[in-house]
Amino acid sequence: MEITSGPFYTTSSGLLESVDKKLMVILRDGRKLIGILRSFDQFANLVLQDTIERIYVGNCYGDIPRGIFLIRGENVVLLGEIDVDKEHRTNLRQVPVEDILIAQREEMEAKQRVDKIRSRVLHEQGFCVDNAQNDLY
Repeated sequence: MEITSGPFYTTSSGLLESVDKKLMVILRDGRKLIGILRSFDQFANLVLQDTIERIYVGNCYGDIPRGIFLIRGENVVLLGEIDVDKEHRTNLRQVPVEDILIAQREEMEAKQRVDKIRSRVLHEQGFCVDNAQNDLY
């Protein structure tokens, strides 16, 4: 039987073309890392050089230098190459790390308040509310 078309299966070897390129990696815990891919293995464990952790809040962002970063493959949700030509042509504004951390904390506190209200309303309506935060999928 001959297969003329079908799905393309990718493996960690698909990362070979990305070595020495600038990538953004989004992790299961929501962190966004940007760095140069230097190495990977069959489990898609990644080594990034000159890594920064980028935090976005609204139309602002702040960068925290992280240096060399080893990422376990199972923690990668998404990764992609950054077009360095288009990187600076965005509507985002870079702010100092201290400012973005404050804005991130305020954003998280606001989200927690909304979630608490939502949980209370659902509970009052007879729904079981599971507040487990340990499954990040």
